[in-house]
Amino acid sequence: MPGGPAKAEPRSGGGEGAGEGAVHPVWSRDFALFFVARAVARLGDTMLPVALAAGLLQHGYGAGAVGLAMAATVAAFAGFVVFGGVIADRFSTRRLMIGADLVRLAAQALAAVLFFSGHVVLWEICAIGLVNGVAGALFQPGVASTTPRLATDVQGANGAIRVAESAAQLAGPAFAGLLVGLASPGGVFAAHAATYAVSALCLLLLRLPPLAVGGAPVPSTFTADLVEGWREFRARTWLWGVIAVWCLYMLTVWGPTLPLVATEVVQRHGPGAYGLINSALGAGTVVGGLLALRLRPRRMLRAGAIGLFAFVGFPATVGLGLDVPAMAAGAAVAGAGMSFWGVMWATTVQTQVPADVLNRIHAYDVAGSLAMMPVGQALAGPAAAALGAGQVLVVAGAMSLVVAAVLLCVRPVRNLERADAPTAGALPAGPADRVCRTGTDPAAD
Repeated sequence: MPGGPAKAEPRSGGGEGAGEGAVHPVWSRDFALFFVARAVARLGDTMLPVALAAGLLQHGYGAGAVGLAMAATVAAFAGFVVFGGVIADRFSTRRLMIGADLVRLAAQALAAVLFFSGHVVLWEICAIGLVNGVAGALFQPGVASTTPRLATDVQGANGAIRVAESAAQLAGPAFAGLLVGLASPGGVFAAHAATYAVSALCLLLLRLPPLAVGGAPVPSTFTADLVEGWREFRARTWLWGVIAVWCLYMLTVWGPTLPLVATEVVQRHGPGAYGLINSALGAGTVVGGLLALRLRPRRMLRAGAIGLFAFVGFPATVGLGLDVPAMAAGAAVAGAGMSFWGVMWATTVQTQVPADVLNRIHAYDVAGSLAMMPVGQALAGPAAAALGAGQVLVVAGAMSLVVAAVLLCVRPVRNLERADAPTAGALPAGPADRVCRTGTDPAAD
């Protein structure tokens, strides 16, 4: 639903948290708290793969066990995030996010105890991963609806958060490696648990501006809300069109690129070169976030799709067997393009979709985006065995160009005009922010 900028008016009515304060363009006390929560949580999440790999290998498990432990979290997240979107639209998103952080705090603290004690059993680690995945599925939908409630300049807010998350992604693995060397993998899990404590504390101190009351709440069931979310998702061609194309992207580009780049670079140039290329990728995402803070295209998805053409530099330079500086340069350019697209996409969803269905639609977005990634990863090995890893990466680079071109060929995607505030002028109150359909009041903190 294209539209022009709406007036930045204070939002009134029943709301979440203590206090009402005006919504600022970007920076305010409350946005700063949310910014810190997202950056610290991202820092912890990027430490986790290092902790799992070092810890499980140290206790006699192989690479397959590490993959299984990581897959447990991803599978639980992908399987439950749609339901998390419905729950977030029915209850207080802030409370739900705090609760999810506290669950993950407890789960990672338990993992730290297991690794410190030396009692490491794979099924227990996988079970902890499942709990983390479900908690993440309950947390993630609220991220999309919180940003536009804290800032009228939604693109600027998303750009700032993307820069912080990218910087955290650069620092996280290095910090985790330092902790493993100085303490043990258990120390990394303890630090990861602490990041959830910081995130929960920031969200607890957060005061979300109340949403405008849009009428009396309509009684509804969980299933009806789920169906309504799907109906709203399908009603927006630009939305499901991008997700459909993104499934192709995950299957043919992102899925095979991650494992094959790691394998090729480590085998040919060593782990130090792989670390350098990953750092270049992270530095590129910082640059992309900074660009997204400066550039204000009228047609955001068109601009983002053009930025996606840059991703070819990541798989293609590795597949062609270029030297490490060339691969690092390709990764940096790819990171910038991907980050710029990410800000354009997140801002479009947050400003084009009404607030009362935003959590559910964001959940369908996340689930659809992740659906084909494990398939692409699973097919990467057999494809590399049949064709050669280099050839598969070159094909992935070519497909990244195809995907960007297809996005530009879809007219509703190409021509969608920016809306700098959610549709209908002010954020309409969703059922979770008036009196909940279940009969409880989430504003009564």
